[in-house]
Amino acid sequence: MTKKILKGTVTSAKNNKTVVVEVTRKFKHPFYEKVIKRSKKYHAHDEKNKFKEGAVVSIIECKPFSKKKTWQVIE
Repeated sequence: MTKKILKGTVTSAKNNKTVVVEVTRKFKHPFYEKVIKRSKKYHAHDEKNKFKEGAVVSIIECKPFSKKKTWQVIE
């Protein structure tokens, strides 16, 4: 099974070894055909506390590190 890879921006890096990444996606409404933006926040594991707020990162699915952290930063 392939793992999902998402791209987003870091909105919070206050926690130790954790960053909050906001991923925005665009899709066309099925009936009205207007382009809609939706965003969602993911908690991702950052082992070396390398990434700061505003950085554009890629995250990948992984085994759970904690209750909310099931993603890991790859770049």
